[in-house]
Amino acid sequence: MTSGLPCPVCEGPDRRGSLERSLRVLAVDDEAPALEDLVYLLRSDPRIAHVEAVTDATKALRVLHRAMDAGQPLDAVFLDIRMPGLDGLDLARVLSRFAQPPPIVFVTAHQQPAVEAFELKALDYLLKPVRQERLAESVHRIVHEVWDSKSAADQAAPPAPQPAGGTPPEVGDEVIPVELGGVTRFIRLADIRYVEAHGDYARLHTATGSGLVRAALNGLEERWRSAGFVRIHRSHLVSLGHIDEMRLEDGHLSVTIGGAVLPVSRRHARHLRQLLVRRTKPASVPNAAPPRNGLGS
Repeated sequence: MTSGLPCPVCEGPDRRGSLERSLRVLAVDDEAPALEDLVYLLRSDPRIAHVEAVTDATKALRVLHRAMDAGQPLDAVFLDIRMPGLDGLDLARVLSRFAQPPPIVFVTAHQQPAVEAFELKALDYLLKPVRQERLAESVHRIVHEVWDSKSAADQAAPPAPQPAGGTPPEVGDEVIPVELGGVTRFIRLADIRYVEAHGDYARLHTATGSGLVRAALNGLEERWRSAGFVRIHRSHLVSLGHIDEMRLEDGHLSVTIGGAVLPVSRRHARHLRQLLVRRTKPASVPNAAPPRNGLGS
């Protein structure tokens, strides 16, 4: 593996039917020996079922996004602070913009960043070398955090419907790492105009360029639906808020987004028209003329 550890994913025994092992966590540290020790201690805790280990913040973001796309978000991140490139505090700031940020436990040899760490709402702060009993306290906090979150979600009333094409602020603020010429760049979900399928990857297009993420279009469609994204073709997912024009020519429907003309398949045309009409329909239009070009619902 790239991190130099014996295995990239470390799992406990089969947990089918077991209530004891339930947590899925991520460990991040650029120093292999420290990461090995942390993974060993985490695997030893009976409440943890799955540990994934990476050696830098960029890889951590990829793992977190992959887990969310698979519908199995990780329950917590154990994070070193001083790492080359994007450090632990930088990563924590990025994660704080997630719609549902995972709890963060900082694991470091330095006491100085503790104040800033807790300003970022860290769940706990462990000093190296980590003791098993101190780690157990952190896991106990994670258990309560996870269950409190689940209980709150179960008891919450259904959210008010969002206008078609509207982007809830907490969703639109999600940050996605994309590959661009061998460089990882971070873009906000709200800045994505449309998504194009590229085999096992998806290309995210913004006003300033594009980049690749390893994700299927179906997964992104499901995950970003509440942010106003809609499927218009087997190869394209678009942000309703970024559509400049919809045109019907010779029986073929298309949309224009920032100068790009994208085809709309017959399968998705009716649904797209309905969403756009609802999005732009005024509250009251006396004697409104019928829609032209067959673009009404």
